[in-house]
Amino acid sequence: MDEGSRLPILRDEQARSITAAHELLAPSEDFWRRRLERFKTLQLPFLSSPVAEAPPRWQSSSGGIPSALAKLSPLDRTEYLVTAWLTYLARITGETELQLGWTPVSDGSQAGSKAVEVLIASVVPMEITIDLEQDFEEMRKVVAAEFAQLRAHASFARDLIARCPTLRGVEALRLHRPWPIGITITTDSCSVAGDLKTSPRAGPALCGDLLTFEICALDGSFRWHFDASRLAPKQTDRMTQHLQALLHGVMADAGQPVGRIELLPAAERTYLLEDLNRTAAAYPSQRCIHELFEAQVRQAPEAVAVVHEDERLSYGELNARANRLAHHLIALGVRPDQPVAICLERSLAMVVGVLAILKAGGAYLPLDPAYPSARLRQVVEDAAPRLLLADAAGRAALGPEALVDLSVVDLETATPAWAELSASDPEPRALGLTARHLAYVIYTSGSTGTPKGVMVEHRGVVNHTSWQADRFQLAAYDIFLQRTSLSFDAAVWELWTALLIGARVILLPLDRQFDVRSIVDLLNRHRVTVLQLVPSLLSALLELRDVEQNAIGSLRYIFCGGELLRNEIVAKWLQLASRALVNLYGP
Repeated sequence: MDEGSRLPILRDEQARSITAAHELLAPSEDFWRRRLERFKTLQLPFLSSPVAEAPPRWQSSSGGIPSALAKLSPLDRTEYLVTAWLTYLARITGETELQLGWTPVSDGSQAGSKAVEVLIASVVPMEITIDLEQDFEEMRKVVAAEFAQLRAHASFARDLIARCPTLRGVEALRLHRPWPIGITITTDSCSVAGDLKTSPRAGPALCGDLLTFEICALDGSFRWHFDASRLAPKQTDRMTQHLQALLHGVMADAGQPVGRIELLPAAERTYLLEDLNRTAAAYPSQRCIHELFEAQVRQAPEAVAVVHEDERLSYGELNARANRLAHHLIALGVRPDQPVAICLERSLAMVVGVLAILKAGGAYLPLDPAYPSARLRQVVEDAAPRLLLADAAGRAALGPEALVDLSVVDLETATPAWAELSASDPEPRALGLTARHLAYVIYTSGSTGTPKGVMVEHRGVVNHTSWQADRFQLAAYDIFLQRTSLSFDAAVWELWTALLIGARVILLPLDRQFDVRSIVDLLNRHRVTVLQLVPSLLSALLELRDVEQNAIGSLRYIFCGGELLRNEIVAKWLQLASRALVNLYGP
């Protein structure tokens, strides 16, 4: 429209239709306002990383229902399908408070009026709370009640978003399809039962920006309409199989809790539980951790092993320092399977200390000086080590009472008693040390009660680090950031996976381990390729405006663990980078 031009004058019939439509919608405005104020989106956990600025590529695939379900009335079939679909979404996303796009069912009162159609929202929010402990019939009643609400309130005027102050700031609500996932019911047949077809174009109006689940009320068939640039066709085929498996489970026993109904077809269940667990592989099961480290020393003694602030040690230097300390520990009586406590701030001395304990045959017992003193004393009392490697911070954290029964080796001393001892590798066989002896003892968090000690053998660590290096093709050119407390299991691979393949370890100073800006600076300064973060810290890192340029340019992998990795964090990462994000939660 050119500047100065006038809008066309409405005909009397159009004006009356618009006025009547607003009068019809007005009683439901508060209902929709409250629901829109609770706006939320749902993300599927198996999205592809889209090509930047790529237009949507809409495709469709269809599926049918079990024959027993086909015998039900159209209304019952529809309720079954919708309940099953919403249950499935709750199961795979972990979200039980669902809000999806819904195509309102017109009663024909405004039929034929284009002026009215453009003023009324074509997609509205469906809201459902899925209780996974309820049986299917109870959840079906919840869905039926929501259908009644949607019929009663129909839709809302599009300008509601602009008129309502609490909605204006929600940018997504200005989109034609605010919800990524939508559901619509039609009277057109979606497919022949059981058929799986893919066509290049989606037929009906879409109500989901990513995925629309279309149900035919007449025959119970259904169809997915999806953006293939973000959701692979093979995933919608899997969803069809899962949904059909769930429906078969419901028809077999509708009284079971919806959270326990089988989702997997037999073939996929066998693949996941049996085929993928055929993971037997050769690894150096007879070698101790430090023996594999020593092999890297012989291969590249001048290569940088560990860096802390402005200090660094080569593989040869780290080995020599650890050997001298190990000979001292052997002289102090350290033997295989004997726990040796170590309580230091993150430093070169910390790495020297844990390596020396292993070389002496002991099992390191990590104590984090940042932990409460009562927690540290509880661990010491339970594990009963006789020897402690510490710095000033470690001794202060433990307190004088805990030190009474411990022989303390000060790793900060300027004139260590072991400085002139041999730099040669202690001989494991002479110590009676094998890969079946303990490498470390680590304590659980105590979140479910008293912290419990977990004893881990050398061969277990070697198995894990060998798998990780092979699975992710990690190599000597990689640079690991070590930021996890030694008291957490993730620190094991941050340290040993790196040092057993000849890679470099960058130690993040303890006082900066939760400072995302410091982490970004170190990533950029040292060109880190392998990073471990808890999801909450990854989320904070992704909020930095310059994260794309300064933080991830050199990264090959980000490993996440320690917390649930939420779908929204994964979605943010996929928008930002093509680097691998690996979920290690729940080892």
